[in-house]
Amino acid sequence: MPVNALYRDDFYLSTCEAVVTAVHDDGGVELDQTCFYATSGGQPGDTGFLERTDGSKIALGQTKHGATKDIVVHMPLEGEAKPAVGEKLVLHVDWPRRYKLMRMHTACHLLSVVCSYPITGAAVGEDESRVDFDMSETIDKDDVTDKLMELVRQNHPVYLQWITDEELASNPGIVKSKNVRPPSGLGRVSLVCIGQNSAIDSQPCGGTHVSETQEVGQIHIAKIEKKGKENRRFRIRFGAPGDEA
Repeated sequence: MPVNALYRDDFYLSTCEAVVTAVHDDGGVELDQTCFYATSGGQPGDTGFLERTDGSKIALGQTKHGATKDIVVHMPLEGEAKPAVGEKLVLHVDWPRRYKLMRMHTACHLLSVVCSYPITGAAVGEDESRVDFDMSETIDKDDVTDKLMELVRQNHPVYLQWITDEELASNPGIVKSKNVRPPSGLGRVSLVCIGQNSAIDSQPCGGTHVSETQEVGQIHIAKIEKKGKENRRFRIRFGAPGDEA
């Protein structure tokens, strides 16, 4: 059944109460509401645990969507207990992991500002993310890093604005990705805006992000790879250049 996805309005919410609405044969748990982000748009789903009234915990290995985007399934690790339908639980997101993903996802948005080419693919990771661009130009990774860190240090606000599915359909030019479908179909679409009055950037995205660019911290472009005649893969990592050496 449709879930109240609390993370869509509050990226910093790491715990909440919920009631079990379904338990699948494979152990997947559906809840009436959740603060767990489900895998989508290149960002992996949250991990963490479900706390039962007796204090015991059900560890979760992943969170994913069900048949539609308004269904979220919480997948316990192998061997974990199954809750009962109607049972009340307290959800606990693995916050250090989620926060790293929020910082990384925001960094990917900043990279799309520095490199204003169509995006052909992306994957957000805890320690490294990649963004693929439809481009053939040669570009210096240290110069890109400098421009990224300038945006980070300027500490621009990052916030959401909501538009309808119809508004998105009538303004397709705001979509930067060529291959990833914007998070539509739920009646409203979130625009991730950077800078006062979206001065730096605005694009549809259903992922989680930090609230200001300085929270991203030190990042750098570790590598730029040629993936075809007109495709370049940028690898973003935390830390200063050379830290991985």
